[in-house]
Amino acid sequence: MRHKNCQWADVAVRARKIDVKRTSMKRVLISGGAGFIGSSLALRLLDSGDKIRILDNLSPQIHGPDGESSYLFKRLRGHVEFLKGDVRNREDWERALDGCDSVVHLAAETGTGQSMYMVKHYVDVNIQGTAVLMEVLAQGRFPMERLVVASSRAVYGEGAYRCLRHGDVYPAGRDENDLKNGHFEPRCPRCGAFVTMAITPEDAPLSPTSLYGITKLAQEQMVMTMGSALGLPCVGLRFQNVYGPGQSLHNPYTGILAIFTNLLRSGKGINIFEDGRESRDFVFIDDVVHSIVSSLAGGRADGRVLNIGSGVPLTVFDAANYLKELLGGRSEIAVSGNFRIGDIRHNVADLRRAEEALDFRPTVDVKDGIKRYVDWVLTQDAHSTGYEESLNEMRAKGLLK
Repeated sequence: MRHKNCQWADVAVRARKIDVKRTSMKRVLISGGAGFIGSSLALRLLDSGDKIRILDNLSPQIHGPDGESSYLFKRLRGHVEFLKGDVRNREDWERALDGCDSVVHLAAETGTGQSMYMVKHYVDVNIQGTAVLMEVLAQGRFPMERLVVASSRAVYGEGAYRCLRHGDVYPAGRDENDLKNGHFEPRCPRCGAFVTMAITPEDAPLSPTSLYGITKLAQEQMVMTMGSALGLPCVGLRFQNVYGPGQSLHNPYTGILAIFTNLLRSGKGINIFEDGRESRDFVFIDDVVHSIVSSLAGGRADGRVLNIGSGVPLTVFDAANYLKELLGGRSEIAVSGNFRIGDIRHNVADLRRAEEALDFRPTVDVKDGIKRYVDWVLTQDAHSTGYEESLNEMRAKGLLK
């Protein structure tokens, strides 16, 4: 039975086409659906004729001081049913789930560095919020066809590396004395030699090095364990660094491309941590959305947790310089040797299982994707970053060295 306040929005199918087969129209709840990934997913699902409900608290850290005037919210207005609420609140979940067929659980706090000093808040939102969802579903009042949960590459910590003597190894973390002395690559846990990056498969040891990573691991494990017990098909997606048009330009704690973009547009210099050769797997938003849509369609991904990325590393130094090339300006890009406690050196996704289970193949080259992102950024007002304040917070708490 539908909630008395439920008003599903009817939206004409847009011109873009979906290449994922859908058997029928779905009623999909997206928690955190007014965020970057959630709003992009909502628009994609609307294109295929699905009905979308969003549960979101319009966090000022993501949307700015007036959430309803943010770019992300405005592109959804009039097209979806929006419920403002908190995932830690049982009544909000019950109101949101009523009448839906499937859930995509994206709502989470996402700042790796911020998580190291806002510990209770990250645990409350990410772990407690997910626990409330699973407890409500366990009551059996809101039968669902499928649940997709957003996890993160942060669950691996450093992930996979290769040692000349011992082959594939999985360092638990980096020694602070090494970092202080400018030795930034991880060491082999068996012989202590420096190791080189390898792609990280899903069966790599799960060893998060940040509180954020711990909360994402708890989220995915709760969902997959409870889903199995309830007979609810669930899919977990371990996202790498997601970027593209629509990315929040307000959040100083996450989204390195957005942070660099804001600094460059304001004429401020960029301080590259470590030696600049640390790398990330940047995956374009369209590819991420495709992975979620494919997961909702059901099939070989049910009951599995999968990597979603580009499978290609890009160094932070190269990313910053490419942004500077696209945006112009004379901002200085300096490699400082600073480092943050909890940061990883490299992590690149092994995508073979995602290809097998979801027919997932990244379609957007990182340089083309960054160009498309910058083209969108130039249509947006410039923002003061708040980035310096976030670094000062970490420095004051001993987390930035």
